[in-house]
Amino acid sequence: MYDVDSQELNSKAAEELKKVPEIKAPSWATFVKTGMHKERAPLDKDWWYFRIASVLRIVYRLGPVGVSKLRTKYGGKKNRGVKKEHFFRGSGNILRKSLQQLEKAGLVKFAEKGVHKGRIVTPKGKAFLDKIATQIQGQKPKPEEKKAEVKQEQKVDVKEQKTIKPKTEVKTEAKKEVKQEQKTEKKIEIKKDQKVEKKPEETKEKVEPKKEVKKAEEK
Repeated sequence: MYDVDSQELNSKAAEELKKVPEIKAPSWATFVKTGMHKERAPLDKDWWYFRIASVLRIVYRLGPVGVSKLRTKYGGKKNRGVKKEHFFRGSGNILRKSLQQLEKAGLVKFAEKGVHKGRIVTPKGKAFLDKIATQIQGQKPKPEEKKAEVKQEQKVDVKEQKTIKPKTEVKTEAKKEVKQEQKTEKKIEIKKDQKVEKKPEETKEKVEPKKEVKKAEEK
């Protein structure tokens, strides 16, 4: 029971408690509030069975428990407008009737342990809750299976990363190719400019010796 979510356990236990003939919602359950701190009655029509399942679970955990302790457990803060919120205990009549019905069904019994007096869970009540808890655990995958699934997913992701390159890598490669093309184009342009610059120098060298020969002949 301790390894299962309390909400799931209470909801499943409430469905099973509907089948028990000793547990029935009273006629005033449709319009009554569950405590002084509440403003309205519960919206759920089957709230009575859910409350009895919750009481059974708390008696299993904290027994022996009486109505007084359960009232503080199911209490809450009341909204008093501009005043400060004040804690009020839950309805004692609802808890008293729920414990009486559980006692008639044989799920709870009265006991004394030293100073403490109240209801404790019977072996039938323990078996009832433990059976529902095992059913809930059977529906969920075990932690070992979850780990195996996670490992398989990680392996698949690694393979996909090797085969398929991410978009960022593709963009970086494209940028590198563009930069390399720009560098090659610049080198080609520089070489062309160097060739163009060299040609007029050669012509000047060729023309200058002819002029010198002509001057020597004139002399």
